[in-house]
Amino acid sequence: MSAPAVALAMVLALSVAMMGAWVAQRAAGNAGWVDVVWTFALGAAGVGCGLGAPGPRGVLVAAMAGLWALRLGGHILRRSWGAPEDARYAGLRAEWGARFQARMFGFLQIQAAAAAILAMSFLAAARNPARLGVTDALGVALFAAGVAGGALADAQLARFRRDPANRGALCESGLWRHSRHPNYFFEVLGWCGWPLLAIAPGYAWGWSALSAPALMYVLLVHVSGIPPTEAAMLRSRGAAFRAYQARTRPFLPLPKRSPQ
Repeated sequence: MSAPAVALAMVLALSVAMMGAWVAQRAAGNAGWVDVVWTFALGAAGVGCGLGAPGPRGVLVAAMAGLWALRLGGHILRRSWGAPEDARYAGLRAEWGARFQARMFGFLQIQAAAAAILAMSFLAAARNPARLGVTDALGVALFAAGVAGGALADAQLARFRRDPANRGALCESGLWRHSRHPNYFFEVLGWCGWPLLAIAPGYAWGWSALSAPALMYVLLVHVSGIPPTEAAMLRSRGAAFRAYQARTRPFLPLPKRSPQ
C-alpha cells in the first residue's frame, strides 16, 4: 500500500477503535478503560506501519511500537483492573453530568485524531528510505530511555502504594522526589526518538515526525495529563499536595526547588 493509503487506513481504524472504547466504558461504567484501548490501538497502528514497510527499518519500527504499547498498555490495564474510575474521568463525569456519554463520544474521537497524528511518526520512520545508521541508534537509545524511565517511575509509585504504611501519603521517593510527574517526562522523552528515526536528507516527510513529541508534550503537560491529575490531587490531598507542588518541579526531574 502507498503511504497515503496506509495513513487513511490508520485514521479510520483508530476512529473505530475509540468508538469501541466508548462502548466498552459505557458497558463497564468505568471510563478509565479507554486509555487501555487507546494505547493498544496506537501500538497496533505502529506495528502495522512497520510490518507494511520493507527491510530491517520496518521490523525495527514494529518492534519499538509493540514494546511501547505492551509496556504502557499493560501497566494501565493492571492499574485499571478492579479499581475505581480514574480521577480524571470521574471529574469529567461529575462536570458533564447527564451529557457525559454524548460528550465522551466526541472526546474519544479527539483522542483518535491525536493518536493518528502520533501514528504518522511510525509511518514516517518505517518508510524512511535511508539505511539504518548512527542517528537511528540515537533514536532507539532515546526511545529505550523513555520506556525504561517510565517503567521505573510507575514501578516506584506502585511499590509505594502497596505499602499500608503509606496509605494517604504522597510518594516523594525515587524519581518522584525530583518530579511530580516523572512518568510523563519519560513518555515525552521516548517520543523524541521517533524524529531521529524518521528524518533523513531528501526525505521531506520525515520532518512530520517532530509533531509526535511536540503533541505528546502539549497533551501531557497542558491538556489531559498534569492539569486534571493535579486538580484531582488537590481535591483529595489539599494542603499536603500544595506543599509538594511548591517544593517539587512538575515535569523535569531536577533537584528540589529552593524554599522561597
